[in-house]
Amino acid sequence: MDKRWVLKESADREAVERLSEALNINKRLCSLLVQRGVSTFEEAKQYFRPELSQLPDPFLMKDMDKAVDRILVAIEKHEKIVVYGDYDVDGTTAVALVYSFLRNFHKKIEFYIPDRYAEGYGISYKGIDIACKNGFTLMITLDCGIKAVEKVEYAKKNGLDVIICDHHRPGDTLPDAVAVLDAKQKECTYPYKDLSGCGVGFKLTQALAIKKGVDEEKVYNGIDLVAVSIAADIVPITGENRILAYYGLKKINTNPRVGIDSLLVSAGIERTKNPGGLYYDREITINDLVFLVGPRINAAGRIESATDSVRLLISTTLDFADKLGAQIDELNNTRRDLDSNITRQALEMIVSDDAHKNRKTTIVYDENWHKGVIGIVASRLIENYYRPTIVLTLSNGLITGSARSIKSFDIYDAIDACSHLLEHFGGHTFAAGLALKPERLDEFKFEFEKYADERLTENMLIPEIEIDEELYISDINYKFYRVLKQFAPFGPGNMSPSFITNNVIDTGYAKVVGRNGHNHLKFSVVHPDRTGSPLPAIAFNLGLHFNDVKAGKPFKICYHIDENKWQGQTTLQLRVKDIKFD
Repeated sequence: MDKRWVLKESADREAVERLSEALNINKRLCSLLVQRGVSTFEEAKQYFRPELSQLPDPFLMKDMDKAVDRILVAIEKHEKIVVYGDYDVDGTTAVALVYSFLRNFHKKIEFYIPDRYAEGYGISYKGIDIACKNGFTLMITLDCGIKAVEKVEYAKKNGLDVIICDHHRPGDTLPDAVAVLDAKQKECTYPYKDLSGCGVGFKLTQALAIKKGVDEEKVYNGIDLVAVSIAADIVPITGENRILAYYGLKKINTNPRVGIDSLLVSAGIERTKNPGGLYYDREITINDLVFLVGPRINAAGRIESATDSVRLLISTTLDFADKLGAQIDELNNTRRDLDSNITRQALEMIVSDDAHKNRKTTIVYDENWHKGVIGIVASRLIENYYRPTIVLTLSNGLITGSARSIKSFDIYDAIDACSHLLEHFGGHTFAAGLALKPERLDEFKFEFEKYADERLTENMLIPEIEIDEELYISDINYKFYRVLKQFAPFGPGNMSPSFITNNVIDTGYAKVVGRNGHNHLKFSVVHPDRTGSPLPAIAFNLGLHFNDVKAGKPFKICYHIDENKWQGQTTLQLRVKDIKFD
C-alpha cells in the first residue's frame, strides 16, 4: 500500500537555539522537543522527569465530592458496594484498581463484569437485578455508564444508587446518578480531558485517599493498571496520562504485580531481576503493554469471561497468577485463530465485491462471526484497505458492530449522524461500537457511506507517515539515542520520532529474512557522499524492494531509531517504515 510522507512544519528556529543553549544538547533533539510544546528549561525538566506531584487535584473533577461522600457513607453504614466495569482492558483494569483500593478498608464489596454475549456493552438490566437481589445499595461503574439514562433510572427505582466513572463522550442527557465523573461532560472544568476509564477510577481513589487520610502509596499501587489501560485504550500519552504511564511503567519494570508479571512471562519475557533494578531481561515499554499484555487481558472477555481477567489482576499469589495467566494465554491463542480466519473471510468478501473499490468506507457483515474479535478484524482490514471500517455480526437478534477509523475522520460523529437507525452506540473518535435491527442494515450502510463520501477526499484515503525531522546517517550515534530514549513513553500525542534520510545506498549485504511467508528486508545504509559508518536497518514486510536495494540504487528511507539485541550484543538499528526510490 502506497503511503504519503508528510514532513512536520519546522520548529521555531529561535526557540530551538534557546533550548539547545539551556539544555546543552543537540539542536535536532531540541527541534523535536519544541514540536512537542517543550520550549523552556522548566518544561523540559517536567517532560523528561515528570513528578507525581504534578497530577491535578482530583476534586477539580465535577461531582467528585458527591462521589466521595456517597462512598464514605456506604463504608460507614456497612453497605454492600458493587464495582461494575466493561469487559475490555480499560474496564477490567479499572475494576481491579478500584476494587483493590476499597478492599483495604471495606469488606462488603464485590465486582461485576457483564457477559459480552448475554448482556452486551455497558450497564445491563441483568447486572442491576443481580445487585439488587443480593442486597447491594451502591454501584460504581467504570469505563461505562455515561449514556445509560434508562438503566440508571431503573437502578434508582430499585434502591440501587449509581456512581458513574466514564471517559466516553456523553449524550445530550446525562443519567440521573448520584455522581457522574467524566471530564468530557459539560461544565466539568477538570484540566485534562483524555483520561482512560481506569484513569478516572484512579482519580476517584486519589480523592478518597485525600478525604480519608490514607497513605498515598495505597493509591499509587494501582498506577501500573492505569498504564496498561492507557496503552490498550490508545488514549493520548500527553499531560496527566504521560505522568501516569511513566510511573506505571516504572512500577511494572521494577516491582510488577503478579497478574501482569504472569502475562508478560507467558508472552515470552524472561524474569531475571538483574542488578540494574529491572525485573525482566529487558525494559518493558508501552508497545509491550499494547501487543503483549492488552490482548491477553482482552482474550478472556472475548472468548469466555472477563471476570478471570479481574481475578488475575487482583491476585496476590504468584502460583495462582501463573496458572490463571496460562489459561488466559490459551484463550489468546484461540482468539488469534478466530481473528485470522475471520479476517481472511472478510478480505475475500471485499475482493469479490466490485462496488467496494469505489467506496470510501468498508462495512462487512456475517451473522456467524465471533463477536469477541470483530474489533480486531476491523483494525486488520484498515491495514489492507485504508478506510473507515465497520465489522458486523449477529448477536441476540441485533446486528452488532465494531468500528475503527483513519486519521482525520471522526467515526463517532459519523455513527452519531446515523443514530436514528441504531438501537445504541458509543465510543471515541477512532473506535466505536453500535447495534441495530437487521432490517435497518442496508439503510445504515447507505447513510454511513454517504456521510463519509461527503467528508473524505481521495488524498485522505492514502495512509500518512508523519516525519519529525531530516537526518544524515552520520547524525545518529549513542549520545543522540540516549537522549531520544528519554522522550518515552511513546504513544498518541507523543509518538516515537520518525526521521527521513535521503540519498542512501546499501553497503552490499542486503538480504530478505523472515519465516512463515514474511518478507522482511535486512540491510545497512550509508551516504555515498559523506563520511560516517554504515548503520544496520530492518524493514518489515518491505522485501519487495530487495532487488533495487541490492542493485545499489540510491533511495530514501523513513524510520525510527532503536536498539537491536543479539547474542549478548546491543547495537543501534534503523527500524524502517517505508522506502522510496527517486
